[in-house]
Amino acid sequence: MTTTAQQRTPASAGIDPRGPQFTAGLTAVVLVVVLLLPTTAAAVLTGVQAVLFAVGATRGVQHTPHAWLFRTFVRPRLAAPDELEDPAPPRFAQAVGLVFTLVALIGFGSGLTVLGQVAIGFALVAALLNAVFRFCLGCEMYLLIKRAAH
Repeated sequence: MTTTAQQRTPASAGIDPRGPQFTAGLTAVVLVVVLLLPTTAAAVLTGVQAVLFAVGATRGVQHTPHAWLFRTFVRPRLAAPDELEDPAPPRFAQAVGLVFTLVALIGFGSGLTVLGQVAIGFALVAALLNAVFRFCLGCEMYLLIKRAAH
């Protein structure tokens, strides 16, 4: 399913839209594990995920370890994408994921475990929507904000 976040982009500036979908799948697995772990271990794994989101938000999704895995092991086995995607919406989505994981870390660290779990749950829903349906909530938010600003 193609979302409105997919925009035609020059090859030099675009990313393979399947890369963020792959990343979302890996992220979903991590977030499910977070929900299954005791609080201290959940907080540690959430911290790791927060760092990954921070890299994606600051440097771009194409510079994350997940992107390297996709480029190295998955992409060579696929046909070329029909079109490339603007990296700005997925980068914004990484920032949204970072906010959720930071809220979760506050919850886990302050003894408000339910807050941490709910924040991880929201991030998990977003990751699953992207991984399964290629519907990126953060990307859609980016486009709505961009439209509202004009």
